[in-house]
Amino acid sequence: MAFDCDIVIIGAGPGGYVAAIRAVQLGLKPILIERSRVGGVCLNIGCIPSKSLVHQAEIYSSSKALTDMGISIDNSAFDYSKVQRKSRLSADKLSKGVEYLLKKNKIELIKAEATMESQNRVLLSNGNKITGKNILIATGSRPRALPGLSFDEKRIISSTGALMLKKLPKRMLILGSGAVGIEFGHIFSSFNVEIHLVEMLSRILPIEDEEISSILHKSFSKRGINIYTSTVAKSFETVSKGLVAHLKQTSGKPIQIEVDQILVAIGRTPNTENLGIENLGITLEKGFIPVNSCYQTKVPGIYAIGDVINSPQLAHVASKEAEISIEHMAGLKPKDLLNIDLIPSVVYCEPQIGSFGLSEDRANERGIAFEKASFPFRGAGKSVTIEQPDGIVKVLYSPGTKEILGAHIIGAESTELIHEILLAKKSELLPEDIGNMIHAHPTLSEAVMEAMRAVDKRAIHI
Repeated sequence: MAFDCDIVIIGAGPGGYVAAIRAVQLGLKPILIERSRVGGVCLNIGCIPSKSLVHQAEIYSSSKALTDMGISIDNSAFDYSKVQRKSRLSADKLSKGVEYLLKKNKIELIKAEATMESQNRVLLSNGNKITGKNILIATGSRPRALPGLSFDEKRIISSTGALMLKKLPKRMLILGSGAVGIEFGHIFSSFNVEIHLVEMLSRILPIEDEEISSILHKSFSKRGINIYTSTVAKSFETVSKGLVAHLKQTSGKPIQIEVDQILVAIGRTPNTENLGIENLGITLEKGFIPVNSCYQTKVPGIYAIGDVINSPQLAHVASKEAEISIEHMAGLKPKDLLNIDLIPSVVYCEPQIGSFGLSEDRANERGIAFEKASFPFRGAGKSVTIEQPDGIVKVLYSPGTKEILGAHIIGAESTELIHEILLAKKSELLPEDIGNMIHAHPTLSEAVMEAMRAVDKRAIHI
């Protein structure tokens, strides 16, 4: 049977467009279908514009340091809409950059919605049909709403609505303290919004190492961010000046908070509706499309990657899954299958967080013996000179072999620093290999070196 292409890719986010480019590199012909803008959620209404806001929030906050230099700043003309506009310009510029990459690689892009009619045929919303030897589903996800609290993007907002705000509220309640809730809490607090952060579990950033979460909790509290852990939202009511949230702690203590807006950041829902997967006999598992290690579904030639499958909902994960799936379609044996313990996780707040591998909780859950070593950021001279001394570098390792099991950093530029330890882990190096390597002075990376030396109890600056 003659097909229109080798691969029909549904969705042009960080999974889909990477898959299309990798396909071309391997001599395959892809057709990329996208109903909205290329780049997906991450580039347009996710990680890219939010990091622009993080950057500008830090610039705004740093103006306080100028006062210490005797410089007076009049911020009465501050206009948050200009901050938001800059974030949109960043997203627009990078979206156009992806469009350029697609044109450069001569990838056909069709703006439409797609429904799978059969194993090899897709029906487009414009009425056309496309056939492909393989089909790759990369349709991403959307913010998950709280039952009884649907998004109106005015008073009850999603992460998308938060990115589109042109005027800041005076008071905001954030439901959920994962990476999204934490980052928006950091951003809006930096612009003097009164933040109330609510988490149903016992600590903020519950999937991070407990010690790291504790340090961030103290830092946020010091900034004036109100944190409520082990707390659930029971009901909400509209009042003349905003919203009243009725919360309840597991101890039974009721809490009532009046705010102007509520940001719901409790997770994301995979976009698996109206794809026609049920026509192919594919049954969702807990809302996700089941796949194997090369991202094949039970139907030959049908693959799925990114937020629609049960893997970490991160852009860099989707991109890696894209490469693996395309290489498999090309008949190659992928060099690196995804190892969940080698996926870096980062949180853009102040101080930043970077981690990978086992935390103490996860090691205990798996019954894995470990030891740990850490080094305080303030022991690295540069952290003091840049006035960001708070934080630690922490490594978990096997008691006998000293194999690196996981690493957790909270502190300045930790989202960059974590990769040195991750590279060592992937290369099967030991802590002493990092500890023995000369690091330039003064640098923040010296804190990494010292933490690795602490494994052998030979850290110098502590």
